[in-house]
Amino acid sequence: MMPTMQSMLLPVLIASSALAASADDWRKRTIYQLLTDRFALEDDSGSACDTSDRKYCGGTWKAVQNHLDYISGMGFDAIWISPVVKNVEGETGYGEAYHGYWTQDMSSLNDKFGTEDDLKSLVSAAHDKDIYVMVDVVVNHYAGSPSNSSGTTSYDLDDFSPIHGSSSFHQQCWVKDDGNQTETEQCWLGDDTLALYDINTEDDTIVGELNDFISNLVSTYNFDGVRIDTVKHIRKDFWPDFASSAGVFTIGEVLIDNVTYAADYTQVLDAILDYPTYFALRDAFTSTKGDLSALQNAVTSAQEAYKNGEFMTGSFTENHDYARLQSMTQDSALIKNAMSFNFIHDGIPITYYGQEQGYTGGDEPANREALWLSGYPTDNDLYKAVVALNAARKSAMSADESFLTTKMSFISQSDIGAMAISKPPLLGLFTNTGSNGSASFSVEGVYDAGETLVDVLTCNAITADDSGKVSASASGGMPQVLIPASSLKSSYGVCADQADGAMGVRVPALAALVAGTVVAFVVGAL
Repeated sequence: MMPTMQSMLLPVLIASSALAASADDWRKRTIYQLLTDRFALEDDSGSACDTSDRKYCGGTWKAVQNHLDYISGMGFDAIWISPVVKNVEGETGYGEAYHGYWTQDMSSLNDKFGTEDDLKSLVSAAHDKDIYVMVDVVVNHYAGSPSNSSGTTSYDLDDFSPIHGSSSFHQQCWVKDDGNQTETEQCWLGDDTLALYDINTEDDTIVGELNDFISNLVSTYNFDGVRIDTVKHIRKDFWPDFASSAGVFTIGEVLIDNVTYAADYTQVLDAILDYPTYFALRDAFTSTKGDLSALQNAVTSAQEAYKNGEFMTGSFTENHDYARLQSMTQDSALIKNAMSFNFIHDGIPITYYGQEQGYTGGDEPANREALWLSGYPTDNDLYKAVVALNAARKSAMSADESFLTTKMSFISQSDIGAMAISKPPLLGLFTNTGSNGSASFSVEGVYDAGETLVDVLTCNAITADDSGKVSASASGGMPQVLIPASSLKSSYGVCADQADGAMGVRVPALAALVAGTVVAFVVGAL
């Protein structure tokens, strides 16, 4: 059991065993998101797990610890684990709380996942491998099943801890209009089958308890970051003190496709999940008729509107709330384009567990498969692609100290369905023409004459001509992520024969490219 908030009113300090966890430190990381219940079993028995049952399948914190090498083997140096506190017990109208998002007691741990020592051991083991650990938290609501007698629905507001009682919650009303901000913040999510009881975050005493909760949670378990659920459902001026109490990097879920709306939340937290780009990317790369210009618009709009541009965002292509890309398209070229885009994005790349194994789950709960059923192979195409993409990003950071502060820029292309993105020293060439399609690319003004570049996904080399022009074609609609051979580090185990300038090319000097200049729209997508 986690120590109670009342007994653990600790200062907002990171314990000495925690790793550095500022926003600037997190931007150097790439994150692997997992659901504790579905990632690994302690005995590796391979037990069946039917997602349609919506029941616990047996994953634990110990089991996650046992498989950290699988995660670090892809090049990830941060993990995001699902919520850890005690949830609703037993069956509800929507199954069991295996995912962790139906809080009942913030003062205690979910014993289905293990003990306090197990959780501390996971974080400590991750730190020993230089892996940050981000914990997911829900502070907007508690969850419970209402009772119904003679057609009258009642809600037990005392069945929670430590916050409880009618005065601790907003009066019952359902969120029905996302366009009504008052309703969004003060009404309840859920329904009469499983209600999400909205906490009265206007009450100063409750605010203090929530701030103490996050301070205690982070300090007790040495977490390095906090992912916050349902951020837009709490008033904006609640968040700065909550983030300060956490004392570590905070990133919030603002589930919206509107850049202008999302931008306000970049003022009150370190970062937000980049949902506007996600929706545009999903639409662009799950069909050969996808709109690449809409994706470009989403990115460039966010670069202008967000407090720190796209740099302080979480970039993702899948998560636990939406159907996997491979449930929308089985075209391997489209999938790999989407995955590759994620790693050249200005934000912090996040990969949802199972994508590297080609999981195809549709809408929730189908998208919450057990990873142990894959057997954790490391020789399949998508796993190796993630390894290569992480190597490219890490090499770029090593080669150019300004990589993480240089905005990605779009370079106009004439081919329909072609998108070129420069983020020196990386160059991404993307297309949504699909496995049966092709695209040609031409990029000037980025590399020196005669510069040799390596596509980390294939290890093929491309040499810029005498004017520095880079010409390439997409075979079978596949993406290319290019980096100068001398900038690719062999220590990351990708394209070793070409890395560290092994091909005999001279040290590159990137042509003058104004940081953050957005060159043009993708001509072929207009």
